[in-house]
Amino acid sequence: MTPTGLAALVRAAAAERPDAPAVVDDGTRLSWRELDALVDRAAAGYAARGLAAGDRVAVQLPNGVDWLRAVLGALRAGLVVVPVNTGYTDPELEHLLTDSGAALLVAAADRPAPAGVPVLAGPPDDDGPAPEDPDDPAALSFLSYTSGTTGRPRGAMLTAGALRANQEQCLAMQPPPVRPDDRVLLVLPLFHVYGLNAGFGLVAATGACAVLQPAFDPRASLEVMEREQVTAVPGAPPMYQAWLAVADAAGSDAGLRRAFAAVRIASSGAAPLPEETWTAMRDRAAVRVWEGYGLTEASPVVASTLVTGRSKPACIGGPVPGVEVALRGAAGDVEEEGPGELFVRGANLFAGFWPDGADGPDDDGWLATGDLAYRDGDGDLHLVDRRSDLVLVSGFNVYPAEVERVLDAHPAVAESAVIGLPDARTGAAVRAVVVPAPGAEVTAEELRDHAASALARYKVPTSITFRPELPHSLTGKVSRARLRELGLPLGEEDAP
Repeated sequence: MTPTGLAALVRAAAAERPDAPAVVDDGTRLSWRELDALVDRAAAGYAARGLAAGDRVAVQLPNGVDWLRAVLGALRAGLVVVPVNTGYTDPELEHLLTDSGAALLVAAADRPAPAGVPVLAGPPDDDGPAPEDPDDPAALSFLSYTSGTTGRPRGAMLTAGALRANQEQCLAMQPPPVRPDDRVLLVLPLFHVYGLNAGFGLVAATGACAVLQPAFDPRASLEVMEREQVTAVPGAPPMYQAWLAVADAAGSDAGLRRAFAAVRIASSGAAPLPEETWTAMRDRAAVRVWEGYGLTEASPVVASTLVTGRSKPACIGGPVPGVEVALRGAAGDVEEEGPGELFVRGANLFAGFWPDGADGPDDDGWLATGDLAYRDGDGDLHLVDRRSDLVLVSGFNVYPAEVERVLDAHPAVAESAVIGLPDARTGAAVRAVVVPAPGAEVTAEELRDHAASALARYKVPTSITFRPELPHSLTGKVSRARLRELGLPLGEEDAP
């Protein structure tokens, strides 16, 4: 029987390639047999703590062996993992813990227990018998929180079968993004579904080797790539831009070329890749970057230029094998060329949002992405804009209502609105427009500090504009669309 879940894939790799390298994490090197043994001990540790199948376990750890042990051990024990952004503040973390009903938080160090949830510093470990991998395709594996229509992050229910389907869809591309002999750089955060499944998921599915880094350091990662002879790089636009900046600072592309000398395939996702970055990587690093598109609800990969074999800038190619896409107009009719809203159908789609499966695929299996796209003369897809108000910062969703709630809580703020602006480095930047309270005085720096106390760094506005009033709709709601139409600057700005 073909294994499905991530922990089961690790078990299969340990049986097929026991002594092959599985993980490089700084000074730690593990074979697949050794990693599988650590996962057994972690699963036994969860069982020893009395956790039962279906219980939710939140994991807030940086990339590394401990993250793999905590997450894979939980899956082997039949638990549901809630990956947590390491940059989340306590209020953001408390929402995830409360909404998911997490029974345990696995974190890097001892800390107060948010929402009364017990905290375990580091992964559990026990020498008792490990539970058998449940390996049920319909079983819920992850609650990956992403912003929804309420402005609060919602848990996308990702089943073992959906994650496995997307691995198979990706590996059906030619050339495949990961092969058994690859050494894959995993600096993308594993708490994000991109690093989780398009990164480690493909490594486990092929028995390749993951070269882990806890956080992205452009200079250090180039050194690691050269030393470890990395052959596959799943990345995002800010990574490629930072690597080019390192070469600029050095006054030479020699180090950049050495780092990418063994790279067989480099890909980019999470945000649009600027054309100048795509061109610079081709000309200066001698590597073509294959761009793709995905979303948390699709586990995550939907399309890639690898499918078409045409690597070109500002293009996401075609749907991966086993995934259908359609462009629909405002009336829901299918348009051949677009632009239209991108709809997706495939076995990789999520089971709706926690806990009742709300807003999942429709009765025919189609999911509206909220993204607008069109097809060029070759039939390749290009993204145009987001239909919703979500701001996509380096692949992470920022919902304006969430940021506005925090800003409006400041006593010097009467009203605020948040919109996204194009940003060459992150894809989009968070811009706040604030109406001060009567007689109040406040600076942009003070408001950013206030926001940073309750929001992850990528959600904090990069710039703030002050205005005497905001445009409103007939129903009294602030019109973000009208703000965008007015253009910027929108008034006196206290720039960062």
